[in-house]
Amino acid sequence: MSSVLYDTPGPRAKQRNILISVVFFLLLALLAWWIWQVMDDKNQLEWTLWEPFTTEQAWTTYLLPGLGNTLKAAALAMVIALPLGAVFGIARLSDHRWVRGVAGTVVEFFRAIPVLLLMLFANEFYVRSTDISSEQRPLYAVVTGLVLYNASVLAEIVRAGILSLPKGQTEAAYAVGLRKGQTMSSILLPQAVTAMLPAIVSQLVVIVKDTALGGVMLNFPELLNSRQTLAANYANVIPSFIIVAIIFIVLNFLLTSFASWLEKRLRRSKKSTGAVLGAEDMEEINPAAIGGTFGTGGEGGGLPGTGTYTDRKKL
Repeated sequence: MSSVLYDTPGPRAKQRNILISVVFFLLLALLAWWIWQVMDDKNQLEWTLWEPFTTEQAWTTYLLPGLGNTLKAAALAMVIALPLGAVFGIARLSDHRWVRGVAGTVVEFFRAIPVLLLMLFANEFYVRSTDISSEQRPLYAVVTGLVLYNASVLAEIVRAGILSLPKGQTEAAYAVGLRKGQTMSSILLPQAVTAMLPAIVSQLVVIVKDTALGGVMLNFPELLNSRQTLAANYANVIPSFIIVAIIFIVLNFLLTSFASWLEKRLRRSKKSTGAVLGAEDMEEINPAAIGGTFGTGGEGGGLPGTGTYTDRKKL
């Protein structure tokens, strides 16, 4: 099936693609064999190095507590960063210049600073200005850094998602008498969420992985930091790295799989039924649009060309 960006391959192109695929998988198999040989030569495949991961102590003492701290920090950062990013993203679309200016300055400032630097600044702030205990301080610093950075990135995702919608959606909403706040909450955001979901999930995966920065610099006992203690006790550095990498892969795969399921569900639920809205339905959405003044330029009006239409576009 041909399209603007893709032409259906012919017989020679199909043979070439098959040949390239076979060569690629052969090279991949050779790479895997080479890695296996190197690890075998360095005695990294000995059972004594992998045996600790079959015992309960390695998991209950090191890996599971570290995984719990990783999930805790990531969950807190997600819960705070998502609504904060949505607020700043919508604020950047405000009709008021001072609102756009403040939101844009905050977003661009924190988006330009590395997340690790934000964690270090937050840790120093909590040390000098708060009474948070030294045990809880790394968690607060990690969550603060993740929230400040990722909320600014999510704000740009929200803004781009809303701007990607056709202008006709907004114009139609104003035509039936909806104010800008009602248009944003009832028309634009529900549609933009589906378009933004892949980018939002990618950023949530980044949040999960960036918790490891707190373990390296702030001694936050997350999964990677707990791996270091485990490797020191069992002298299995390479196997511990492999196991932790597999845990991160599985964790992020579950997150992306859930997001894919949610996106499909949202798309199915938003398919139009083709039903025609009656006067009662319109009154539930915007009571001011019904009652004899719709389209007359009165208080309940909202058609283009009336004074009320311009007023409704303002926050």
